[in-house]
Amino acid sequence: MALSAGSRDDTVVQAGLQYWETQPASLDGVLGGFGTGSLPRVDALGSRQFLLDLIPDLRSVSSAIRPLRSGDPDPDPAPDPPKPKRCRALDVGAGIGRVTADVLLHLVSDVVVVEPVPSFIEEAHRRCQGTSTSEESTVAGWTGIGDRTKSVSFFKRPLQDFDPARPGRGTEALERLGYIPGDDDADSGFDVIWCQWCLGHLNDEDLVAFLRRSTAALRDSTSVIIVKENLCAEKKAPRTVFDEQDSSWTRSDLAFKKIFEDAGLHLVRQKIQRGLPAGLYPVKMYALRPIL
Repeated sequence: MALSAGSRDDTVVQAGLQYWETQPASLDGVLGGFGTGSLPRVDALGSRQFLLDLIPDLRSVSSAIRPLRSGDPDPDPAPDPPKPKRCRALDVGAGIGRVTADVLLHLVSDVVVVEPVPSFIEEAHRRCQGTSTSEESTVAGWTGIGDRTKSVSFFKRPLQDFDPARPGRGTEALERLGYIPGDDDADSGFDVIWCQWCLGHLNDEDLVAFLRRSTAALRDSTSVIIVKENLCAEKKAPRTVFDEQDSSWTRSDLAFKKIFEDAGLHLVRQKIQRGLPAGLYPVKMYALRPIL
């Protein structure tokens, strides 16, 4: 069956959701059987490095270069530096929270995850607080949650109508875990919007609209949208391949770049993910910012 990626077909959207509802809420389930090998670690390390190259200020290890000081106390010490802002990220199509746990929480303060499959987001919530019964999970939970230095908020909704600028509107929310701010920060925007292995469930029209809504949710000119997706082959023209098993589209490099252009986004950086198992589609990372 050949389907166009041009406009929404609700039966295809539902078929995609139904497929994932039959998959186990585990690394193997969300990664198509590759959860127990090298893929999760290689993918996470590649993602962290890509993001750090874009936003070096996210590094948690301070520079080893320090100004030399004499032995005498400084008679006029510099004032304390301003308290750093809390960096926020959105993890869309988050599954069981793999990217949040292995990439984003190591680099940012607060993460909002959105995922439409109930069993996946419920498992992500359990893993975050360390109550999952899965052997893949840890009793300690996710980085920064137990000591409340970081936070994760959870929303259940498909991406077709999700608004990143207002993540709590029209969504089903699970309890926020970790740090709780004095003032509601739900609509305060994002420094990073991470989209990985989920955008194939949006047709072209919905994907352009979603990226435009994501642009409106970026905090400032240094904020970035990351797309990390499989690529199909092409011959000098955009190409899209429909997968009848999970009702998703795999796009070619030129197909993605056409989508980005239509969404008013500028390609800042791109990189192929190396080191993944043989036989898989090539995986590419794109860093995007609004065209000024």
